[in-house]
Amino acid sequence: MLLALLIAITAWILSLFMPWWSLAIPCVLFGAWKGEKGSSSFLYGFIGIGALWLIQVLIIDMQNQQVLSSRIADLFSLPHSSLVILITVIIGGLAGGFSTLTGYFAKEFFSN
Repeated sequence: MLLALLIAITAWILSLFMPWWSLAIPCVLFGAWKGEKGSSSFLYGFIGIGALWLIQVLIIDMQNQQVLSSRIADLFSLPHSSLVILITVIIGGLAGGFSTLTGYFAKEFFSN
């Protein structure tokens, strides 16, 4: 779980100065440095970025009284605005998981 926390903290710091896709940088680096297995690397990346995006989305959603998420839910004909949050977290988690997995596979490729 320490790996997921490290990924989340560094991705959050990078997101203050860089675009959203900068989350891949710490994921790849930590996946190459600390990744032990492919499945655990993916899981830690998914949890780290998914939790980070969940916290950020909930903060933004509370600040605008759920107006944005409800309008996006209406736009996509979703029954509830919380599905927008869930989909956002899953997309972020998948991006983090695959990025961490890429770092792990790069380490495995270059170490052989």
